[in-house]
Amino acid sequence: MRNRDKALYLELERQLHQFGSEKHPLLGVGDPDSCNAFILQLIDSIRRIQYVFAIGRRDISNSRMDPTSDYFDPIRASILFKRQGMIDEAFWLVFMSIHFGKALRSGWRLARDIYGALGSDEYWTWERTSSDPEAFKQWLAKNYAMLNGDGVPRRFGNHRKYETLKSSSARGTGFVFESYVEWIGPSKSHEALMRRIEGRVGRSSREMFDCLYNEMDRVISFGRTAKFDYLTMLGKLELAPIEPGLTYMQGSTGPAKGARLLFNGHVNANISPSDLENRLNTLEGDLSLGEMGMQVLEDALCNWQKSPLMHRRFHG
Repeated sequence: MRNRDKALYLELERQLHQFGSEKHPLLGVGDPDSCNAFILQLIDSIRRIQYVFAIGRRDISNSRMDPTSDYFDPIRASILFKRQGMIDEAFWLVFMSIHFGKALRSGWRLARDIYGALGSDEYWTWERTSSDPEAFKQWLAKNYAMLNGDGVPRRFGNHRKYETLKSSSARGTGFVFESYVEWIGPSKSHEALMRRIEGRVGRSSREMFDCLYNEMDRVISFGRTAKFDYLTMLGKLELAPIEPGLTYMQGSTGPAKGARLLFNGHVNANISPSDLENRLNTLEGDLSLGEMGMQVLEDALCNWQKSPLMHRRFHG
């Protein structure tokens, strides 16, 4: 363990024991091995979130925004577009990064080839796609065979492995993009969307997040995980002044299992999502989790329940 993490480890250990004895028993971390594994998952999650904040302050090569380059990275591209004042393009690249995901073997190749229109001079930028979503759907249908049969490995990421490029599917990428454009609204401006949300709920970062999370039901194929990942990434890249005030247990799988295990000692314990949410809300306030505390909890719980007695390092 790094020296900088030792003090944090001890503080989280103290806080968990205090919470368990004073507010609610934490049956899932009653023994040293499970407690150690959970604390290390919390620290991993904290560091992953800090890393995203950190890359937003670093120098980034322009090759990261070039879909003809092997170094293309939609998250870093988003940071560069933000620095150039191209805010809509920055949001768009974040959305594409979540929709396609980063595959273990092919990386960002799928997002890269769609955004770069398979090497065309005209990329599927926000301006082009939002101006004519139907044209994008037609392009995707025309190039579907090549995208799936030219021998180049292109895969959706693990969280998106059930998505499809098929134009015949109501959940296909063409319809997803079209629904996203419709959600942003006639102005085609992400900043205008944020102003509209702020006008509705005020400037609370957590209230804004929750309003956006519920509104995103209008985006096809963006369920609980995709909405959460998209909005938290906007917050970490400081594209929007938002952060989650909930872990959004309703509809979750891994995080809910982790939460039930933490509080009741069993992944199948009979406890409602709303009760889990209330307990996690109290727990988050008592732990030193830093920025995006609810995402730290959500991420750590999901990973911890996969290996509750021995720490395993996960990525993404």
